[in-house]
Order: sequence, then structure tokens, then C-alpha cells
Amino acid sequence: MDDRSVAASWDAEYAAGRYRNDPPVVFLEDILAAAAQYRLRHGIYIGCGNGRNLLPLLDAGLSLIGLDISAEAITRLQRRRPDRGLALIVGDLAALAPQARYELVIGIQVFQHGTRDQAHRHIRRATERVAPDGLLCIRVNAAGTDIEHRHDVIEGDRASGFTVRYRSGPKAGLAIHFFTARELQTAVGAGFTEVLAPRLRSTQRTPPARGQWSQWEAIWQRTPAAAPEH
Repeated sequence: MDDRSVAASWDAEYAAGRYRNDPPVVFLEDILAAAAQYRLRHGIYIGCGNGRNLLPLLDAGLSLIGLDISAEAITRLQRRRPDRGLALIVGDLAALAPQARYELVIGIQVFQHGTRDQAHRHIRRATERVAPDGLLCIRVNAAGTDIEHRHDVIEGDRASGFTVRYRSGPKAGLAIHFFTARELQTAVGAGFTEVLAPRLRSTQRTPPARGQWSQWEAIWQRTPAAAPEH
């Protein structure tokens, strides 16, 4: 699917109430602790969706721009908190000024979309936006996840990371990648120091859904010497 088709798919999901009542992920506690430790406040949240994770970070004192390819998600987020004067952008990282760099770059369950090459490219582009001494905070699907909906494995395996294309469920037609810890570290690349090494968090699905789904959560700091020129 092309970018417009993916955006249209997510527009439909958010219009149907996707994540409307979902609580924020616990990983936010780690992000806030790391931001406080390094005295960082300003940044970009990639794939902010309906704000279930963005708004708690803002309420905790961070100053973040919300970025999402779904116009429906951004519209609903604006309506949800009209009092905040939220800084929101419809689009992907290409919608940002080429020279823009941020103290905090956050992506929660967003860099896993697409094939292996696409998912790795999403992460590389995010690393380029991290300012010297800034933090990159990532949560992505882990290869140990039990895949619930009908799907085809289109590349890779559980030992090295794999990609599925869903044939049913809310992501029908979409390619989604599942990472190993080593693969995630390789995608981030050199020039970053681990603040929180990739940590596996698994959640048992609520019946009648079956199995568990797992994510890697990790935080890296860019070393000043590794900052890209711009």
C-alpha cells in the first residue's frame, strides 16, 4: 500500500474509535524519567494518533509537537483538547523543516509499519532528527509476539525479525514488521548510547483474543560528535 492508502486506513480506524479508551503505555514513565535526568523538555512525537500518549507527556511538562499521517487523528486530538493550543502536524518526518532537530524524538508503535527496509528507514530518519545529547525513545513490535489475525509472513523469521501482511483485522492489507533486539539496535546505528537497553514488555490479550503481544522499549542518547551536519 502507498502512503495515501496507509493514511486512509488509519483515518478509518480513528473514525471508528481506535484507541479512544486505551490508557497510556507504561513506557511513558521511562521517557519522563530520562527527560528529567538529562533536563530535556522540547521534542517531536512521531505518530501521535489520538493523543493517548502525547497528552500525558504534555500534562507532565514536556513541550512536544505531535506528528501523524492521519488527518482524522489530528482533527480528533484538536477537538479533544481545544484548551491546549496543541502544536500538531499532519504528515510524516518529511513534513518537518529539513534542518529541524529535537531534544526528544519519540515514536511509540509507529516505526514498525512497512517491510523490514521501510521500518529500518523510518528509524534511521528519526535518528537524523535527534539533536546532540538528545534522546531517541522507541517502542516497537517484538518478534516474540503471537500474531492474532490472519496474515502472511512475507519476509524474515523470528530469529532475525520478520514482516507480515495482514489478511484480516484492523490492519488488513498492511505490512507490519516485528523486530529482534539486535535488529533494533542495528537499525538505530552508531553514534548513540543506551540509556534504557531494549527491554521486552509482553501483554496477555483479553479473551476472546488469544496469546500475547510483545514490544521492545528502549531509549538512546545521541553523542555530540555523532550529530549529523545540517
